[in-house]
Parts: sequence; C-alpha cells; structure tokens
Amino acid sequence: MKNPIQAMFEAGVVERTDFPPESRYHSVPTAQVKSADGQPVTHLKRRLSPPPEEFALRHLRTTRQGERLDQIAAAETGDPEMFWMLMDANGALWPEELEETGAEVRITLPRGVPAPEEE
Repeated sequence: MKNPIQAMFEAGVVERTDFPPESRYHSVPTAQVKSADGQPVTHLKRRLSPPPEEFALRHLRTTRQGERLDQIAAAETGDPEMFWMLMDANGALWPEELEETGAEVRITLPRGVPAPEEE
C-alpha cells in the first residue's frame, strides 16, 4: 500500500516544502537555475508580503522603550519566531520599523482568519 502523504505529494495536492507550516517561507515556491558548471541550483522565489488589510485586527499594542519585536511576538503569540507575522500584519519590511518607542503595532489574527462577528 502506498503512503497516503506520498500519494498526495505525487498528485500535487500537497506542495513539497522544506519549511514547516509556521515558517514565512512555507508556501513560497522554488525555482531552479544552472550554475556556471551546469549544475542545477534550487532557490526560493521572491516572497511578497501580503497586504495588511488581509489581517483581522485583535488590538493595538504600543511599544515600550527597548522592546523588540521578538519579545512582542512571544508575549502575544507565545512564539518569538512569529515576529514576521507581526511585520506582515503591519506592512513592515524590517523589525526596527515597529520597535520605536511608542509605535502602535497591530496585533492580528493569522492571515485569512476572519474577525469574530460582534454580538
């Protein structure tokens, strides 16, 4: 009997990736180029940040002096490595953009998760 996960990979239902689901690179496709000696080199295609409007706002957080984005991510999500999600949700290219004292950081739900309906 064929492994069902392998069958899904072969059918193209599940995309192969070396990155776990929580990685910002999880769904980024790969491409190949040939090196000078003719060997194929696999690389990630460019990852474009999604528009901040695609994230449902939970609340705003004002940064304190010396607070880093990984610290904010740890406090808000339980995982400091999720700082990149905060960057996406705020349209930031660099963590430092959101680390200035007094900056308002949008704390959101994951991309594509709708906000709960108000009662």
